[in-house]
Order: sequence, then structure tokens, then C-alpha cells
Amino acid sequence: MEHAVVIPDRTAEAPGAVRATAPHTGSLSRRMLLIAVAWISVLLVGGGFALDRTMTGLATSNFDNQLDYMLTAMVGSAEIGPDGEVFFNRALGDQRFLEPNSGLYWQISGKGHDDFPSRSLWDRQLKLKNDHFDGSPHVYDSNQFEGERLRVIERTVILPGSKVDWIFAVAAGRGDLDAQIQRIRAILIWSFVVLGLGLITMAALQTYYGLGPLRRVRRAIALMREGQASRVDEPLPLEVQPLVEELNGLLEHSERQAEEARTHAGNLAHALKTPLTVVMNAATAKADDLADTVIREAAVMRRQVDHHLARARAVGRRATGLSRAIVGDSAEAVERAVVRLYPNVRFDMDGNRDVTVAIERQDLDEILGNLIENAAKYGGGSVFVTMDAVPDDPKTCEIWIEDDGMGIPEEARGQLFARGARLDTGKPGTGLGLAIVRDVAELYGGSITLEESEDLGGLLAILRLPRVSGK
Repeated sequence: MEHAVVIPDRTAEAPGAVRATAPHTGSLSRRMLLIAVAWISVLLVGGGFALDRTMTGLATSNFDNQLDYMLTAMVGSAEIGPDGEVFFNRALGDQRFLEPNSGLYWQISGKGHDDFPSRSLWDRQLKLKNDHFDGSPHVYDSNQFEGERLRVIERTVILPGSKVDWIFAVAAGRGDLDAQIQRIRAILIWSFVVLGLGLITMAALQTYYGLGPLRRVRRAIALMREGQASRVDEPLPLEVQPLVEELNGLLEHSERQAEEARTHAGNLAHALKTPLTVVMNAATAKADDLADTVIREAAVMRRQVDHHLARARAVGRRATGLSRAIVGDSAEAVERAVVRLYPNVRFDMDGNRDVTVAIERQDLDEILGNLIENAAKYGGGSVFVTMDAVPDDPKTCEIWIEDDGMGIPEEARGQLFARGARLDTGKPGTGLGLAIVRDVAELYGGSITLEESEDLGGLLAILRLPRVSGK
């Protein structure tokens, strides 16, 4: 018999009792938040790095453009004097070239000539390499001045009236450029930190709000356990609603099983009450036929117990939800067993032997065993079994068991499903076979009907069982 899942009442728990905790795979909220934090971190670090490269590149490019402008002005103002040396035909506009150690310098160098430096260099000079020719401006960083990093732009020029490769160079301290880059990076870091915290906070709020329906389901289940509700009735999002529907269906299924168990126990008690009363009365009266009465009523009680045990086994096996049985295998096994009991009966089988139905093999054997044995016992010597008689039905498999006996009048067929009912008392039997067939078939969602066989003229038993999808 199926065992319903029982949730213990909190009020019945002993003080200090520790409830068993079901195994879990961790917090769903934590998992979602960690994934969000990981993606936010990756995107912010990647985006911050790209933006830092872009901003610092723009600041450096702007700084280099200013140096290039000064270098172009130097080249445009330079001429060769009568002594072959370079001089400027007009003064350079930036006053810092005249202030010693101002951080902005220029210098002109030529092979075989003395260096021509700006006054801002004072007693220092730029170390320029004149072993190569740079037709275009060349920019690089230099650490040749202690405590002052330089950004240098240089270009090799051949002035009119001279064959010397003159190297024009402008150098500026990187202090202002580095300070500007640091300010940019500080702004980027703080902006991305604030943005990251804001995004993580929003992700946490989204996770908390998004998983809110699950907390509401949990509270509803707690109310059901406390007896304050029987279903989860409040409206929930579309993504959670199927879970709630399945939960409500499970509760309904459990209630139906509990009701079946109560009904089953009541039926068994009622079935045993009358025989026990008869035995008790006979024993109290010290009847002469006490022994016969006990034997007769004990047989009745045994039949009832066998019937209810068969039904209980079917209920228990149905609860797994994975019942599968191939009709052909079960029918052949039953035929081999029945042939030994009725060797003079001819058996024929037809139809799809591979059809699979949603029922336990043992229960299918018991159903087919009752039907085929009845056909062999009460028929005229021929039994015909058709498997999957209506193959076009995608949900139901029909199994026909026909015999060539006298048949049963239509008005008497319904009586055969009553417990203990027998139309032919001249042959051994308990009268519970068809009752068990009907109860077990209905437990699996099937049915059994009795009709007249058109081919053999006897009784036709039509057994309908749920078909396994695709089989």
C-alpha cells in the first residue's frame, strides 16, 4: 500500500528535538549573487583597463602634440650663420626656455659642431644620438636627468646652406603629464568602485526580489504543515506557478491516497466484521456445527484478505510512477501457466506483442491470469487473445480475451464484478477474480468491460490500460 508523506506537527515535537536537515547544494541567492559579482568585476576591470588606456593615450598624445608644435617652430626659425653654426632668426615664444631648470628644454646637435642648447638647460645637456637619421619626429621617454623624467621629441633636419645632419630636440618634464594621468586614473578608480558597488547592490536587490516568490511558497508550505492552509492559493509569477501547480497536485494526490487507505481499511474491516460475528455467535451458542462454521467463515475472511492485499500491492507499486510492462511477455507467461491446468484448451494470440503499458509486470500477470484462466475454465475449448486491438489510440492499449463458451447474458455481466459473485457454482473458485481485475486496472487508470465475442460467440473481456508514450 502506498505510504503517504507525513510532515510532523511542530506542536508534537519534543522540546529540544532537532529536526533533520535535508541535504542541499548551497544557497541559490549566494550562487546568483556570486555569478553577478564575478561578471560585474570582469566587465568593470576590462572596461576600466580599456578606458584607462584610452584616456592616458589621449593625454599623452595631447602632450606630444605640444612638443611637436614647439619642434616645428624651432625648425622654422633655424638658419645657418656665416660661421656654419645654427642660429634662430626669431626668438621662441615660450618663456620657459629662458628659465633655468624650468622643465622645458630644447637642443640642437650636429656632428662636428658644438651643441646649441636652450638657456633652461643651464649646465646640463640632452644626450642625443646622432648616429641615425629621423626624417619624422620621434618621441620617447628618458631618465637622463636625475629626479626628472623627460618626454623627448627629436627630428633630424638638413638646413639650407649646410650638409650637416642637425638633430633638433625638445624635452619636457613628465611631471605635469604624470599628474594628469594620476588624476584621470583616480577618477576612473573611484567612479568604477562606486559603479561596481551600485551594480552589486542592484544585483543583490534583484536576487532578493526575484527569489521572493520562493520564500512565499515556503511560508505557504509552513502554513500547510501547521494546519492553517491546505493549498498554495496566492497568485505567483509564471515561472513559479508550474511548481506550485505540481505541489498542489502532489498534495491532492497524497490526500487521495490517504482517503483510499482509509476507505480500504474500512472496507476490509467491514468485510471481516460479518464473518467474525458469525463465528462469535456460533461459539457463544456452542453450536454443533461450530467447526464447519469456523472453516467456512475463515475461508471467506481469507478471500477478503487476499483481495485487499492484492489491491494494496497494486497501490504501492503504482506510487513509483515508473511502472512498465510488455503485454506480449506477460501474455505468453500466463499462457504457459494456464496450458498446464487446461491442456485441452487451444490458445491463439495476435496483435502487437511489443506494446508497453504503464503497469507493473506482476499486476499485469495477475490481471491476464484471471481473465485467461476464466476464459479457459468457462469457455468451450478455444481462447483468443488480441494485444493492442485498437493500435490507433495513442493513450490506451486494448487487450481482448475471447472464448467460445456459452457467454453471459448482458443483464448478468455487471454482477460478475461484485466480490464473491459466481454464475457457475459447479466449478471451483472464490468469486473474487474479476473484482480484483477491475480494482487493479482502475488503480492504474484502466478499465475492464464484458461483451459478446463476434468471432467465437462466447464472452469478450476488453481490458483497457494506459499506454506508455511512444510504445
